[in-house]
Amino acid sequence: MGNLKKKYSKPRRMYDSVRIEEEGNLARKYGLKNMREIWKAQAAVDKIREQAKKLITEGEGGQKKLFEKLNKIGFKVEKIADVLALNKEDWLNRRLQTIVFKKELASTINEARQLIVHGHITIRGNTVNSPSYMVNVDEEDKIKRTLEKKKVEEKKKVSEESEGKEDGENKGEEEDSQDEEDVKKENDAQGGEGEEEEGDKSDGENSSDQVEKEVNEESEGKEDGKEE
Repeated sequence: MGNLKKKYSKPRRMYDSVRIEEEGNLARKYGLKNMREIWKAQAAVDKIREQAKKLITEGEGGQKKLFEKLNKIGFKVEKIADVLALNKEDWLNRRLQTIVFKKELASTINEARQLIVHGHITIRGNTVNSPSYMVNVDEEDKIKRTLEKKKVEEKKKVSEESEGKEDGENKGEEEDSQDEEDVKKENDAQGGEGEEEEGDKSDGENSSDQVEKEVNEESEGKEDGKEE
C-alpha cells in the first residue's frame, strides 16, 4: 500500500494551554469525539483558503465556480474575502451531527452523535452513520430520524413508572414496619401502666391495713385503761 496522506496536521505546540482550552470548549460545544476532528476541520478550511488565494489573480470564472461549491455546502460566500474569513467553526457547523441537533431531532449534541452512529438518521432515505458528514443546503430538509422520539419518551415513561412503583412498595413496607413498631411501643406502654396501677392498688391495701391495725391497737389500749 502507498503512503496515505493525513487529512490534518498536529499543532506545533502540543501543550499550549490556551489552544487546549479553546479546543476543549469546541469539543464540548459540537460533541466531538476527540481533538483530531477539530484539526481535520482546520485543515479543510486551510485548504479552501489556499484555493481562494490562488484564484485572486485569476478571472471571475474560477472564483465563481469556487463560490458555488462553497455555497452549496452552506458557507454563504460572495467574494474572496469571505472565503479567507472562514474558520473551523464554520466547517463544524455544517457537520451532520450539528445539523441534526439544530433541527431538534436530538435533545443534545451528544445524542445527535449517538443517533447517527447507530444508524437512526437518514438523508433522502439513505442511512448516514458518519457524524462528520458535510450536509449540503438542499439536503437539510431531507434529514429524517428513523427512531421516533415518541417511542423513546414512552420507554422512558414506562421506566420511570416502574421505578416509582418500586419506590411505593418500599415505602409501604417501611410504613408497615413503622406501624408494627408503634403498636409494640403502645402495648409496652399499656403494660407499664397496668403494673403501676397494681402497684398503687397494693400500696393502697397496705396503707389501709396499717390504719386498721393502728385503730385496733388504740381501741385495745382504751379498753385496758377502763378495766384498770
